[in-house]
Amino acid sequence: MLLRLFFAATLIAPVLYPQSATLRLVPRVELPPVIDGNSAAFWADGQMYLFHSTGVPHISSGPDQFNLSNTRKVEFDSKDHSPVWFEAVWRDTDGTLFLFYHHEPEQRCSGTNLTAPKIGAAISRDNGATVQDLGIVLESGDPIDCNAQNGFFSGGHGDISVILDKERSFFYFFFTNYAGPTSSQGVATARLAFEDRFAPVGKVNKLYLGKFEEPGLGGKISPIFPATRGWQAEDTDSHWGPAVHYNTHLDKYVILLNRSCCNPGWPQAGIDITFNSDLSDPFSWRPLQRILSPNDIARHPGYYPQVLGLEEGHSDNLAGQTARLYVMGISDFEITFSLDDPAPAEDEDGPCDNPDIPCVINSSPPPKAVIKH
Repeated sequence: MLLRLFFAATLIAPVLYPQSATLRLVPRVELPPVIDGNSAAFWADGQMYLFHSTGVPHISSGPDQFNLSNTRKVEFDSKDHSPVWFEAVWRDTDGTLFLFYHHEPEQRCSGTNLTAPKIGAAISRDNGATVQDLGIVLESGDPIDCNAQNGFFSGGHGDISVILDKERSFFYFFFTNYAGPTSSQGVATARLAFEDRFAPVGKVNKLYLGKFEEPGLGGKISPIFPATRGWQAEDTDSHWGPAVHYNTHLDKYVILLNRSCCNPGWPQAGIDITFNSDLSDPFSWRPLQRILSPNDIARHPGYYPQVLGLEEGHSDNLAGQTARLYVMGISDFEITFSLDDPAPAEDEDGPCDNPDIPCVINSSPPPKAVIKH
């Protein structure tokens, strides 16, 4: 099966620069268990390291993503901000790791399992064996809603991905806002100046009305991909859980997102993709396009799409022309990015002539590949 997505990104009007992403079915690879969020990766001394957790963080390592083992628990020094999920990491030239995490406080709604997540920062100087908390940097200013029907969250900010821009000026946060009016819910962004990375509390600014000027702790939000139906409803319609990387072949930033729609139980409605050349310009993210439908995803509900680059030094936020695409820790596909614009094949399910409706284009017969199930 080859799945191909075609659209053109307007960079300098009126010239159009086409880009495509092609999925190719390949033998399955599974990351070490357990995967419950973005799995942040980095390299040190010729080894790849991968954070993964379900509230208790672990780290695995190996010569590449196909041979990760030596799984051990990460020692986190903060009881106040546990349980914790380390979902993003950046390694400085001196070996210091800057980590960003999703934290779910103890239940705040009596008689329910609802919580309101927060986003924090941390640091490690021993390749993730021990991690020191730097504090919460993103928190909703809206009250919790104990009547929320999504089954997990009464509000809050969570499910994050973070990347340092090419200029090393800002760390950009991409996260889900589950709080406030529907108009402010969905996938949002914020940023932290590079020079503030050692003391980030109070230094992160959210995007609101086109400017990164709202405080990260309690400030207002303008989502870059707004929810259609809010997270208070059991049948929400919203993207969530972004995973960002810089693609060296495209010279663009790429985000993969989950979409929940439009039934109870937080169903996975599909995985979408978007591109942008300039993180400081939130209006230049391209319209979302579907790359995987629920039936294409091996493990259900099939959350947490991300790439892992194939070259040494590449990770979940740095990849080249071809990378592995993972969903909930399982990779059945290579994803190849291209700047060319081959003519798309006919869609077996009908033409994708409505740009507002995501679709998958089947562009060739399935390749002959052995899939390990």
